[in-house]
Formats: sequence, C-alpha cells, structure tokens
Amino acid sequence: MLFKKALRRDLVNLAGTVFATLFVIMLTTSLIRLLGRAAGGRVDTGSVLPLIAFNAITILPVLLVLTIYIAVLMSLTRAYRDSEMVIWFASGQSLAAWVRPVLGFAAPIALLIALIAFFVSPWAERQASEYQQRFAQREDVSQVSAGRFRESVSANRVFFVEELNEAQTEVRNVFVTQRRGDLVTVVVSRAGRIENERDGTRFLVLEDGRRYDGAEGRPDFRLMEFERYGLRLEPRNPPLADQRAKVKSTLELLQDPTPRHLGELSWRISLPVSALLMALLAIPLSAINPRVGRSINLLVALLLYVTYSNLISLVQAWIAGEKLPFSIGAWALHVIVLALAGVLFWRRTTLPRWPLRRLVLRG
Repeated sequence: MLFKKALRRDLVNLAGTVFATLFVIMLTTSLIRLLGRAAGGRVDTGSVLPLIAFNAITILPVLLVLTIYIAVLMSLTRAYRDSEMVIWFASGQSLAAWVRPVLGFAAPIALLIALIAFFVSPWAERQASEYQQRFAQREDVSQVSAGRFRESVSANRVFFVEELNEAQTEVRNVFVTQRRGDLVTVVVSRAGRIENERDGTRFLVLEDGRRYDGAEGRPDFRLMEFERYGLRLEPRNPPLADQRAKVKSTLELLQDPTPRHLGELSWRISLPVSALLMALLAIPLSAINPRVGRSINLLVALLLYVTYSNLISLVQAWIAGEKLPFSIGAWALHVIVLALAGVLFWRRTTLPRWPLRRLVLRG
C-alpha cells in the first residue's frame, strides 16, 4: 500500500513536470511558426494568439499520451534505480501488481483525451479554419503588412505600404504596380483610405500622387499627377467550406462513413486507447539491467513509441485510401501492442526465476 501511494504521488508530480515541459516546447514552436507566417502576410497578426490556442487544443491529446508514457517510465525506472523494486519483489509481489495503480492513474487522463479528441479538437480545427478563411477573404490592402510587398489575388497587382493604421483603413506612402499584358502602371501616393460605395464596391482612394503608364521594354512612360485616384479592390469569391475530415464533428463522421471520415475516426479512437496501452508498456520497459545500463531501456522505449505512433498514422492513411477496412484497422494494431505488452510482462516475471530453477534441479 505504501509503495502504491508513493507511486501515485511520483506519477502526478512527474506528469505535471513532463506536461509543462512539452506544452512550453509546443507553444514556442507554434509561436515561431505563426509569427513567421504573419510576417510573410499569410496570417493576420491579430489572429496569432487565437490560432496558437486552437493549435494547442488540437495537439493536447498527443501531449497527454506522451506525458503518461514518460511519467510511468521515469517513475518506475527511478524505483528500480533506488532498489525499491527489489524490496517490492522480496515481499512476494510481482511486476503485474503495478498494473492496477498505473491504470488508475492513466484512466482519467485517457478519458480526458477521449473528450478532447472526439469533441473539443474538431471544434478547435473549425475555429482555426474560419480564422484563416476570414483573412483570405479580406481585400488586397487589408492583407498588406506595413513595410512588405504584397501580391493581389489575381497576381497582376503588387502593393507596398509604409504605414498602416490600427483599423487598417488608412495607409501612407503607397506604391502600387499593375500589369495588364505588356502595359505596366505604377502609382505612387502619400496617403490613401478605403471607401465603400452604396452598391458594395470598395475602392482604395489615393491622394497627392503620381501615375506612370508605359509598356514593357519601352523607355518612355507617361506621367500623370493627381489629387485623388481610385483603385477598385477586387471582389472576393465566397469562401468554400472546409471539407477536411479533421474539422468535422464525430457525429458527422458517423453519419457519413466515407473512407476519409473512417480514417479520421480511427485516429480519434486510437488516442485514448494508445494512452492506456503506452502506460502498460512502460511498466515492463522500465526494468533496468545493470549489465546493459539505463540508456538502452530508454532508447527501446522511445523507438516503440515512435513506431506505434507512426503505425497509427499509417493505419489512418490505409483506411482513408481504402487499403484496409475500418473493421480491422480500428483494433488490429492495438491488439498487437497489447500482445507485445503481455510478452514483455511474461519475460520480466519469468526470466529471473530460470537460474533459481536450474539451481534447484542441480541440487
């Protein structure tokens, strides 16, 4: 009983530390990636923080699975290293006695993983998709980042804005170049603003500037100065609904069981199941062989996790590509991993007794 209480305490403490470390790493990488996209004008700067939050929700189940695996592995490895397991075995207990407290620790987290994977994660994916679609539907000037060149949707117009107000409706020091066949038009202006017409048409009205018209390959350009000059902003096509399986709710996947939807459903099912299986695998993998060293066990544990994770993704792709039926792919891999855990438990509990049996037979 004392060992089990100590194990639960160690698991909770280690899980908190491991999850915090993994979560900070994930946030840092997401922040760097999204800031790079925002600097390139592919993401709205005001949407960086919401997109990071939605990305954190979608990656949370994977982080929790890895947290369970590392926490159980490190806790039992420390028990072996500090000779606590020797006392446990000497008291007549086996390694299988750790299954119940470990699963008692992992089961609530696996339930949380299932709730996030089946309900919360699809919602976060939809919200992130809507943020990106709203940004893609904004006018050409609204997508411009101050101090950067930006190409229009039709790829025939390039904007450069030196300054942009907070509401993104007024610009200063504007440079616009437009190409129509061999004709080239360059417009330079000190300031400008976006105006809406009654029919819904939007114009970028430039003030106090110059317009240069010419043809490609000809040195002569026609110069025209203006006080007000309007550029019609290109209308956007209505956004298309995101048809990716990951943005659909679990109920929608069940109602429309296409191969892609079944592949996504198998992925969501695999997350809570893998959390429990990885917790079981970590128990026999934590055993330390003094002759080999601690690093070999950790390396084997890492390889098993990476292999299992990649195989889950591979099964999802096979189901989506109709190479593997859902009725088999949803459980076959997990049964194999469960059998592997059983073999490892058998080896850890029977191999140490072989030398003792040989001594008895010799006597």
